[in-house]
Amino acid sequence: MSPLDPTPAEASVRRPRRELVEAQIYEKATRLFAERGFAGTSLQDIADAMGMTRPSLYYYVKNKDELLARLVTEITEAPAASTEEIADRDADAPTKLRDLVRLIAGQQARHAARFQLVIRSESELPDDLAVAHEAAKRRVLDGFSRIVDQGVRSGEFRPRPVRTTALALIGMCNWVAWWFNPAGPQTPEEVAEQMAEMAFALVAQAPDRTPDAPRPDDPAAALRLLRQDLDYLESVITKGSDGH
Repeated sequence: MSPLDPTPAEASVRRPRRELVEAQIYEKATRLFAERGFAGTSLQDIADAMGMTRPSLYYYVKNKDELLARLVTEITEAPAASTEEIADRDADAPTKLRDLVRLIAGQQARHAARFQLVIRSESELPDDLAVAHEAAKRRVLDGFSRIVDQGVRSGEFRPRPVRTTALALIGMCNWVAWWFNPAGPQTPEEVAEQMAEMAFALVAQAPDRTPDAPRPDDPAAALRLLRQDLDYLESVITKGSDGH
């Protein structure tokens, strides 16, 4: 080892400091991207926000794309991997759905500004990042679709178009990023738990379904549910015509 090389002890001290500075740079860059847009933010802007020179910044980060890639990975690729893991579990569909919604809704509440930034920057993403971003979104949709399909086939979820249902569930989770108030009375975990229960209620099979009823993905079951809806509609119309 060269006399100029750091000792293992020195290296272990430098590593946490480097990680701390990199995290600060990432936070500053994310804020600037949100305020000025990705294209409108330069490395010099980020260096100024950090109180360092641009050459010093290069020690920690190569370019803006590196920072944006980290943001996209955090907001889209990591949830996509988690979605696949949950969808692959050996568990019933309601448990998987609750776990998945809890995960996605919780992330949107905790990182609302970052999610909004990624959505607003979609048209500005470099080609490789745009491809990865779209692929990650498809993986999330596939995971939700697989869980919904499992629930329909098992009779635990009502028979509805799988893709449409999955998109509705994803939209419900993503919308949290636009309305959640970090200074409000609820924590991200509390909101995520409530969203998980609402998601299940949205797709759950009717509570009056008897154990010996046909599977809801069978035509006979679909007709039975349709008759239930028609009977209810007829009762409403009848009451209305009687003036009650």
